[in-house]
Amino acid sequence: MTNEHTEKPIMSSQAFAVLGGGKIAYVKPIKSENVHELYPQAPQMQPGLQLFALHAADGTPILVTDTREAAVANAWTNELEAVSVH
Repeated sequence: MTNEHTEKPIMSSQAFAVLGGGKIAYVKPIKSENVHELYPQAPQMQPGLQLFALHAADGTPILVTDTREAAVANAWTNELEAVSVH
């Protein structure tokens, strides 16, 4: 999130890390060709696939899956509240 007047983040990454008492995660759609940026150890994937990444509030990647529902279910399994980012 940025302030349109200054283009600087409104919240620091430290502020995001403690957002929701460490119980918030976000689901973000990503393309398969971008998976290696988050998970260098991931196997090669067909380019152009729509995937969903689950991240901790501070941006730490948790997992990548092929459905939003699977990402949300994993968040719930780990007692995290999942929110979507576009």
